[in-house]
Amino acid sequence: MKRKATLVFTLFAIALCLFNYTGIDPDNIFLFMFSVPVWILEIFSDIHYYNIYFVYALTIASYMVFGMIGDRFLNARKARA
Repeated sequence: MKRKATLVFTLFAIALCLFNYTGIDPDNIFLFMFSVPVWILEIFSDIHYYNIYFVYALTIASYMVFGMIGDRFLNARKARA
């Protein structure tokens, strides 16, 4: 599978957002721990000022980018070997 890290990271982000959306995590602890966009948004203002769907979209997009970067490094390492 060519884009394995992208798929795994994106699925993790979707699971994180669904976990937060269902209300199992009412204090947003897991979202605050694992979402890099939330860290950045919290620097400038309170996270509750932002639309939660916008935060979810940023989280999924950022994890997808992290996965793409990981795939690029893995493919480069395979090409060298």
